[in-house]
Amino acid sequence: MKVVITGGCGFIGQRLAQRLLEKGSLVGPSGRQEEIDKLTLFDTVAPPDKLPKDPRAELVTGDIANWPLFESLIDRDDISVFHLASVVSGGGEKDFDAAMRINLNGGLNVFQGLRQRESVPRLVFASSIAVFGGAAMPETVGDLAKQTPQTTYGMTKAVCELMINDYSRKGFFDGRSARLPTVVIRPGKPNAAASSFASGVFREPLNGEPCVLPVETSQVMPLLGYRSVVEGFIRLHEVEAEALGDDRAVSLPSLVVDVAEMIAALRRVAGERPLGEITVAPDPFIQAICATWPRDSREERADALGLPKEGSVDEIVEAYIEDYL
Repeated sequence: MKVVITGGCGFIGQRLAQRLLEKGSLVGPSGRQEEIDKLTLFDTVAPPDKLPKDPRAELVTGDIANWPLFESLIDRDDISVFHLASVVSGGGEKDFDAAMRINLNGGLNVFQGLRQRESVPRLVFASSIAVFGGAAMPETVGDLAKQTPQTTYGMTKAVCELMINDYSRKGFFDGRSARLPTVVIRPGKPNAAASSFASGVFREPLNGEPCVLPVETSQVMPLLGYRSVVEGFIRLHEVEAEALGDDRAVSLPSLVVDVAEMIAALRRVAGERPLGEITVAPDPFIQAICATWPRDSREERADALGLPKEGSVDEIVEAYIEDYL
């Protein structure tokens, strides 16, 4: 079977690609385990060093909103798609048109491409708990909480979730939406996500560099480590459709901590390792977005489906050191 990962040159896309190549097979449209003989990483840019050293892997560059290009990638009935490509939260607030074009038009291209196949392919979509928000949002959200997103990013994710439910109901494809909390620790440089500081508060000090926090240390946020995100995507792909029912969106489990607890975990794990200085300089734009986020989430469905999470923030920091330092 063929697997396509949109946003495949991003951090999670790269780790997912490597894990799928190691695994070697997925449940295909046949309902049986099928060998992965081709893995396509699709992204707007694709540096050569992003291609896994595996003959099954290929890189394709282009605009996900370009229908003829994306249609050409969905060229087999024995196919699955992991749809990760997205304009992120802060970027979506600054550029509404880009968020609509990439997140909505691009998402529709993914859905329509799969709909055209003669099979019922599986799709895993990277959604977000940013689909929740508004004045009536409860302190703890669950999969049945009303969606009133307060960012353009969250709105586009909610719309795609609804389309996936309906396309799945119609039998066009077998979709699953994974609502992500903040994913940490991302290596490299900060990105345009409002939550980028949640990785920076670990990454920069561990690199011996200063970190300037745009929020107060009392800011609470649900976190999930990148290893668990990748495994969660794969497990959600493998789940029987009957276990999901008519609501295909599942909030992945998370650890709920404030920034002060994140810093404490960093210092515990770092031990004698010298750390860069952490200072607090609140940014009203970032704080306004953070204020719309859920502070906690219920995870009964994720637990019932066996989706993983780390036991502590310390475990996430330890994994990052092992993988990247």
